[in-house]
Amino acid sequence: MNEETTMLHPRVTEVWQRLVEYLGQPWFVYQILIVAALIVVALIVARRLEPALEQHARAVKDNRAMLRIIATLLRRLDWILIVVLLSIALVVVRSLTWPSRTYLISIALSLAFAWLAISVLSRIIRNRAVARMVAIVVWIYVAAFILGITDDAAAFLDSVGFSVGAVRITALLLIKAVVVLGVTLWLAVAIGSFLENRIQRSEELTPSLRVLIGKLLKISLIVLAAVVAMSGLGIDLTAFTIFSGAVGVGIGFGLQKVVSNFISGIIILMDRSIKPGDTISLGETFGWIRELRARFVSVVTRDGREYLIPNEDFITREVINWSFSNELVRLDVEFGVSYDSDPHQVSELAIEAARGVDRVDPSRDPVCWMTGFGDSSLDFILRFWIRDPQNGLANIRGKVLLALWDAFKANAIAIPFPHREVIMKTPVQLDPGPAKSGT
Repeated sequence: MNEETTMLHPRVTEVWQRLVEYLGQPWFVYQILIVAALIVVALIVARRLEPALEQHARAVKDNRAMLRIIATLLRRLDWILIVVLLSIALVVVRSLTWPSRTYLISIALSLAFAWLAISVLSRIIRNRAVARMVAIVVWIYVAAFILGITDDAAAFLDSVGFSVGAVRITALLLIKAVVVLGVTLWLAVAIGSFLENRIQRSEELTPSLRVLIGKLLKISLIVLAAVVAMSGLGIDLTAFTIFSGAVGVGIGFGLQKVVSNFISGIIILMDRSIKPGDTISLGETFGWIRELRARFVSVVTRDGREYLIPNEDFITREVINWSFSNELVRLDVEFGVSYDSDPHQVSELAIEAARGVDRVDPSRDPVCWMTGFGDSSLDFILRFWIRDPQNGLANIRGKVLLALWDAFKANAIAIPFPHREVIMKTPVQLDPGPAKSGT
């Protein structure tokens, strides 16, 4: 034991001396001071900027996804500034060739960027499995960069693949495609949703035009992001000619309804036959339109149910739009009174009763007409107008009927109901029962 200890002692001493000599190099001390100073500056600046930026961020209220992203970035503002300042310092130091080495600054930048990316993506990505996978990929890349094996790993992944015609598909290309397409498409969707919400708040555009511009803008950004991503990866878009032909055949056979609903949605937005807020009747469904989507229309009924009706139905079926060109809607209420009543008085009372209901439009006077002599009553029809059909039709008819009942009861006007008389033409013989004894 003593001999082994004696032999190890010089080696430990030698390693310790080299470590002390390494740590005592000027370039090492300079890099440590640069990194520490930049971290302190980033923390001070972030503490000053975060309250001001938070006030501007509160203006974003309609887009929850964008608000969540902004809030996550604000909570990591110090790390963002650290990454930015370390990147600037790395460029400046390498351009000045002082200090002679930048290894520690590069490692600090890589670790800071990895921690920033993982902390932000873990908050933005709701799927925990995907967020964990992204964190693993980022840490693997940072570890490979620190170890200096990124070029070797890239060469190995590039060697694993297969060829399809003149195109070679490698593992490296697939990884790059997933990362680049994922990031660009996510940015396109986020920016498109933000712009769509801004357009929805524009009062100068009609509701249908807002939806149309928002959908077209969002789709255009997604297509542009996909094209830019594939072009950036060096993929020849002409290689997708066969694939696009196959997709066209698939659309022609298997996706007819999807494409039909999509085209029908565009037609609906362009001809402005319906728009959000309209009150419509389609078959047995009566409600107001909450939202127009690329494939369906969301209709909310009075009982709180939300029907997702395909766009094609609004093109091929008969649709009643209660507020298409004018919000003014006429409703009819039929009733009858007894033959002892004065029809002139009944008509006047009915009109006054309808005027007293709050939802009846005062700009259009109600009218009441006698329509016929019924079997047991004088038949009338009362017509009045409303401007808010989305608030219901049965309830306003019920209020008008109650107003008629009160008016007729106050003026002794009877509302008859049918009577039936049963006449027995064949005499009925009653059974006298058993004869009593002694009679």
